Amino acid sequence: MSGRGRLALCAYAATLMAACSMLPLVDQVSWMMQAVFLLAIQYGVGALGRRVPLPRLLTVAAQMLVTLVLLTMVFAREQAPAGFLPGPQAVRLLADLLSAGADDVGRYAIPAPATAGIRLMLVGGVLLVGLAVDVLAVTFRSAAPAGLPLLALYSVAAGLSDGGADWLWFLLAACGYLLLLLAEGRDRLSQWGRVFGGAGRSRGGPAGGDLSGGGALAPVRTGRRIGALALGVALVVPAALPALDGGLLAGSGAGNGRGGGGGTISAVNPLVSLQNNLNQPENRQVMSYRTNSNSPQDFYLRILALDQFNGNEWRASTRRLKDVPKRLPSPGGLSPEVAVTEISSNISASPSYRQTYLPLPYPATEVRVGGHWRYESEGRTLVGDDGETTRGAQYEVSSLLVQPTSEQLADARPAPAALQREYTQVPDSLPKVVKETADEVTKGSRNAYEQAVKLQDYFASDGGFTYDTSVNSGTGSAAIGRFLKDKEGFCVHFSFTMAAMARTLGIPARVAIGFTPGTAQSDGSMSIGLRDAHAWPELYFEGIGWTRFEPTPTRGTAPSYTLPDAPSGDPADPARPETGASAATPVAPSASDSCPPQLRKQGECGSPVASGAVGPTDSGTPTGTVLGVILLVLFVLLLPSLPMLWRIRARARRLSFSAGRTPGDAVARTLAAWREITDTAWDHGIVPDESLTPRKAAARIVRLGQLGTDGAEAVHRVAGAVEQVLYAPEPCPGAGLPEDVQAVRTALRASVGRSTRLRAVVAPRSAVRVVWAASERRSALTARWHLPRRPTWLRRPSHQEG
Repeated sequence: MSGRGRLALCAYAATLMAACSMLPLVDQVSWMMQAVFLLAIQYGVGALGRRVPLPRLLTVAAQMLVTLVLLTMVFAREQAPAGFLPGPQAVRLLADLLSAGADDVGRYAIPAPATAGIRLMLVGGVLLVGLAVDVLAVTFRSAAPAGLPLLALYSVAAGLSDGGADWLWFLLAACGYLLLLLAEGRDRLSQWGRVFGGAGRSRGGPAGGDLSGGGALAPVRTGRRIGALALGVALVVPAALPALDGGLLAGSGAGNGRGGGGGTISAVNPLVSLQNNLNQPENRQVMSYRTNSNSPQDFYLRILALDQFNGNEWRASTRRLKDVPKRLPSPGGLSPEVAVTEISSNISASPSYRQTYLPLPYPATEVRVGGHWRYESEGRTLVGDDGETTRGAQYEVSSLLVQPTSEQLADARPAPAALQREYTQVPDSLPKVVKETADEVTKGSRNAYEQAVKLQDYFASDGGFTYDTSVNSGTGSAAIGRFLKDKEGFCVHFSFTMAAMARTLGIPARVAIGFTPGTAQSDGSMSIGLRDAHAWPELYFEGIGWTRFEPTPTRGTAPSYTLPDAPSGDPADPARPETGASAATPVAPSASDSCPPQLRKQGECGSPVASGAVGPTDSGTPTGTVLGVILLVLFVLLLPSLPMLWRIRARARRLSFSAGRTPGDAVARTLAAWREITDTAWDHGIVPDESLTPRKAAARIVRLGQLGTDGAEAVHRVAGAVEQVLYAPEPCPGAGLPEDVQAVRTALRASVGRSTRLRAVVAPRSAVRVVWAASERRSALTARWHLPRRPTWLRRPSHQEG
């Protein structure tokens, strides 16, 4: 096996050894087998590209393309043309899966289930890190910086894990990195015969290189320093991430659940792909409860509220966390004149249900639960800390059953200015039809309460809307506009659209996520299944507070205070529990397994299978626009780097000449090496002079570049080889020309400052040869077709040929 092959194999092993630190994060290890196989293909493409040989950047581009194709085949095959081409729909599905994976990361504690989104993040992350390691260590032969992506992979795993055997994974990742450094050192020694830039005997000359004259540090010494830094940071970074120690970005904040408060939470959007939700094999129970409420139809278990609408999605605000008080504060805006009844409930969560937020009836007044929980006062939610989740939790809750009358809601005073300002914001991207429809539906209303009831009735019964879980739509502004046009959707669309319309009318609104009451059991308890997940709007009325409305037809129950001629708190109309399909997390429901026959005949039970997925972002942007913007950004980023890319390609081409068997091969190989030396000197500030002989040009480079012994001898050897092939009767190839060129380049870099070295790489002066070549072609065309003469600035100055 060649030295580069051994280096590639060690890079592959180092990546997998670092990836092993991710194994404790997920309760299945099958994703690792996928990563092993796909990473092998990715590295094989790189090895094949280097063997051809392809230009370095083209090899990297081929690996990136193959990586995208592999991810498309594994995770988006059904949406991809021919089953593997990453078309627009496949790319959109991958983006949706990444978004769903990010939400799952914030929802589950360690070990998390291997959902499609989490699996894509794990496998894709390993492939991305593996590509970076292969590019740095093998393609560009610089193994020391390859420790940085390996460090990133280990640090993420160490920061998310809950301690335990972290040091074992560190040792494994460190051994992989050290193995990579050793392989690179062996490869360099086998190629050069000595560590380049260090002391040693020059070929054909006296011993000793002038290190004191600014020689470059040995790569192995640099590798040791970078390796030591990377290993040290890998030990320090996990210790600096205590907030991540309890779960997969569980959003628990900075506190430990026992301290003196503080910490924040950035709540994730709990909506995930609808198609994934509908793939749940059964409507298994996730929670059960007993309550003494006389109005079971109003016993919604609320998880959190989405109160920010940015045009792409509804999200929960970042809030400050506190320790859970013994008795929660009174709900904001609730007047003593409104009738309330305090009820008690015993709630049990299934061991299979793991959620960072504790489902509670709203508004809860007292929560008795074991474990580490924090309190967010604005949304009145409890959030797990130190990795605490609802898994197997049993807790008691006291809550208020608020029973306002229609008169109290109609007479509600305006909301406080700060609350009004925050909860009536709508994005500029919201279609005008939303405001226009809201005005039309609520025309003639005398107050905000009548407007809210008319909006609810418009969606639930009067507007001709159909509950349909197969709708493939986003959740942003464009999706709301499409929903109002097509009049088909599920609870997410109904609640989001009603909340947005209420805001356009000046009514403070937000969207709550949680569960409907569930199904009564023979033992008197209530059972909540996967398909009882639901979303509903909450509107604020001063004196009553945040008030639930139910615009989704055939799901949940409309509150009594929104029904005509219905007394407040009337328990005579028992709830028909919602049984819409969803996933194991609080997400949008689908069709009911227990839907009444008459509704099933009318087609109101929804579709049992979804044709697409709903992600937290809006999918209304045309694919052509997205591709155009991406191409424009790539062009803007690529344009400044074109000189550097040309220079890298030119160097690789000049030094890749084989020895050959003909005199012409010897001449071409030698002149290419000399051209590379003159261009390298030019890049470092020594302008070539074509009037000089090779011997005088070499002396000039040594003098102006202040080269040391190794560099001076190397440039004179190449100059002598040039004279030999140009003037000898029988040209013969010189030996070791690539090594001499590399020695001259290293000596030139050591003799200049950092800014000059940076310019030689990023903006090489010799790249102007591309312009000169284009000018020469234009001159040929001018002579043949009698075209206008070329501009003066395109003409090559004299004495600059090299």
